[in-house]
Amino acid sequence: MSEQDLVKKCLTDICKKIGFADPVALVQRDYELISREIEDHTSTLISVSTIKRLLNGEFSRMPQTATLNAISSFLGFKNWQEYKISVITVNTSSVAAVTDKEEPLKKRIPINWKGIGAAVAVVVITGILSFIEFSLKPSPHYEKAQFGAKKTTDTAVPNTVIFTYNIDEVNADSFFIQQSWDRNRRVKINKGSHTLTDIYYEPGYHIAKLIANDSVIKTMPVSIPTDHWFLLASDKSHRGIPQYIATIRGMKNGYLGLDKADLDSSQISTLDERIFYYSYFPKKISVPSDNYVLKARARMKEVRNNFCPYIMYEVFCQRNFMYFVSTPKGCVSEARLQYGENTKNGKTTDLSSLGADVMQWMNIEVMVKNKQVTISFDNKPVYTTSYNTSGGLLTGLGFISNGLCEVDFVDLESLDGNVVYKNDFTTRK
Repeated sequence: MSEQDLVKKCLTDICKKIGFADPVALVQRDYELISREIEDHTSTLISVSTIKRLLNGEFSRMPQTATLNAISSFLGFKNWQEYKISVITVNTSSVAAVTDKEEPLKKRIPINWKGIGAAVAVVVITGILSFIEFSLKPSPHYEKAQFGAKKTTDTAVPNTVIFTYNIDEVNADSFFIQQSWDRNRRVKINKGSHTLTDIYYEPGYHIAKLIANDSVIKTMPVSIPTDHWFLLASDKSHRGIPQYIATIRGMKNGYLGLDKADLDSSQISTLDERIFYYSYFPKKISVPSDNYVLKARARMKEVRNNFCPYIMYEVFCQRNFMYFVSTPKGCVSEARLQYGENTKNGKTTDLSSLGADVMQWMNIEVMVKNKQVTISFDNKPVYTTSYNTSGGLLTGLGFISNGLCEVDFVDLESLDGNVVYKNDFTTRK
């Protein structure tokens, strides 16, 4: 097995670990999820384009050592060398097992001791050269990096954030500051400069990152809260600056929602498919994300003819994601969920129980108790799962869909009754 084959196998193993049984069927969002999972577990950023190339074997030169160590570390190995040895050992054991099953009377092939000796010598020399190369590399001195941030406004959106940094004593080829998990919000920085201002166009609890080459060397929380529901639309690719929807807190006739008149007044076209976000991020965050209950009643009204309408119910937290997507039964291949590090998608997992007529009113409940998750529709449990990595504190909640949602009520609180948000939308809050 060549080095390129080993890299491709490693990426394929990563896909299977995350839940993608067929790498050929991956779409853009799946690649983005893989990239984010690797970064979250190894602190090494591998771009979507790089993952595509490695997974498809479309490369002639081996990736950087940091990339190889990251993908092998994600699978539980110390480094790339340990992963290679494990694969070679497994293949050698398989060959030996087949050989041992041969009939005793068959003539054994003579062992080529010279060939084996030469192979061992190559391995030893390669190891020595790798050690020498590693020893000669200057220390990156990541610990000498400095990183800070401050906002220019309290709860306004957009919000300019002033980043201060010092990378003058860090050894790396390139440096970046990335606003959040979104790799499209990454700006290149240089030594000798110590200030960067950047605009946050969406509210939320963001983790800004200082990146050297492919490694995240510092992080900084950037909280952009709002004092009311924030409504916006973006294109299907989730790229570019979102469009804000001008409405009085989105409240109409006892529910939170929008109508076509709101879109017209905000000059948002309904000819192209849009993703609509209703989000709320309070300034005060104090409730743990491992023990809470979310209750809501919602439905979706189409703006255009979507064959597979969906509603995503999301609870935001300091780390990782907590959400599930409900869509009609015939579209559950597009259903997905994530709680902590545990990610499921409808293409490789049976999520048919999350299928429902989202055009009709439905009561949903998400109960998280000691990292055990139970999702219920109309008081009936439909899906259970669990996770291991805590998400920290709850930071907000949101309803995301490819149509216009109507939310009759929402109640998010800790299991001991500490209220994060509660509203039946009969009065303005």
